[in-house]
Amino acid sequence: MTAFTVTLVLVVATAGLLRWRRPAWYWMTFGVTFAALRVRFQYASVMEACGLTVPPSRWRLALARATNRPVPESRPPRILRLRPTRTGLVLRLKLRPGQDAFDVAASSDRLRHSFGMYGVTSRELRSGVVEVRMTGYDVLKRVQMPSTTDTRPMRIPVALREDGSVHYRDYRAVPHALTLGATESGKSVYQRNLVAGLAPHDVALVGIDCKQGVELFPLARRFSALADNPDTALELLEALVTHMEGVYQLIRAEQRISVAVPDAEIAADIWDLPATLRPVPVVVLVDEVAELALYASKEEEKRRDRIITALVRLAQLGRAAGIYLEVCGQRFGSELGKGITMLRAQLTGRTAHRVNDETSANMAFGDISPDAVLAAIQIPTDTPGVAVTGDSTGGWSRIRAPHTSLREAVNICNRHADRAPDLPALAPFRPALTPVPSARVPLSKTAPATA
Repeated sequence: MTAFTVTLVLVVATAGLLRWRRPAWYWMTFGVTFAALRVRFQYASVMEACGLTVPPSRWRLALARATNRPVPESRPPRILRLRPTRTGLVLRLKLRPGQDAFDVAASSDRLRHSFGMYGVTSRELRSGVVEVRMTGYDVLKRVQMPSTTDTRPMRIPVALREDGSVHYRDYRAVPHALTLGATESGKSVYQRNLVAGLAPHDVALVGIDCKQGVELFPLARRFSALADNPDTALELLEALVTHMEGVYQLIRAEQRISVAVPDAEIAADIWDLPATLRPVPVVVLVDEVAELALYASKEEEKRRDRIITALVRLAQLGRAAGIYLEVCGQRFGSELGKGITMLRAQLTGRTAHRVNDETSANMAFGDISPDAVLAAIQIPTDTPGVAVTGDSTGGWSRIRAPHTSLREAVNICNRHADRAPDLPALAPFRPALTPVPSARVPLSKTAPATA
């Protein structure tokens, strides 16, 4: 056996091992080259087989007849750019006259099969230009966030999309969001990623965790206010409404609209105010909204109505005051009582992890996209963390947040504990921080051994 044969066998064995054990490494070393060559050499034939070509124009046919040349072939969309990424290829196409972006989207599955890729998605960038993102492997199987992300104030990376791009939670673009998911679906990990991503930013975190605080209270050092029961949650939400009214008074005082004030300097929300006067934005995380809406007596019903009213007011008016809602729950339907559907209508961002029935998926995406509903109910039980996200535009995508343990989230919150602002309106709800014990305290006292 020659040295060349031995080397070839080792390369093939290495490629096969990487593809099996480390698909990301395989893609960066071998896969991206093979995929780019397939696209370049098979592009015209694949486009013709997928019905993405247009017949030659009349003037080209007339020119061929006049010059006695062969009839010109049908033309596929023109490739403007082919860019490799760490998860796949990005193909930018210029459509021919008569073609539509929907034609490319409808052929995504055929393109995936023809080019030998794991997944293909497309979106229209502008009129006549379509971006096709192709992934070389299952990026959601083992989530690896890129080392550098486009992080801005109130815009944090929380998950990875199925096309390999980063999914951001942009509070200024989508102020309020709803997250649904059954038990052990990965909803808590998604929430930890939100808190861990917000911790380094100048933002006040407010938590409502009616499961006696088991989810959010370990992160208390970074929170400005916490509530662990419905009674305290009511007082906290009404305090937030009072804080919101005070912020609006500040905006009104600083508007000073006159002919001499430029249009760009007229304040309509906190982001139009000077940095020295701008109140700190507030993100309110509700861990289980059903615990706030359920009641068993007349007194609890009155409390419930006040809670839902305060949440609706914050959802309707809170954006300009810099108050953003993150509402989580297993179900979020009209069976929770009056006002719930009004609240849901204000929650633009929708994320659904694995759900137990189609009705729960309809609560998230029924008014957005039927395809998203179908995708949500097809999430398998052995992939916790996989979710479907969408918004009011009708677009949706599969995402998966990287696994963040509670210890990792606690360490991040403790590291940035000095960034938790003191808001006077929320001072009564500031969590009492006890010093961390130097040694672990046993849960039960051990009796001494007797002879």
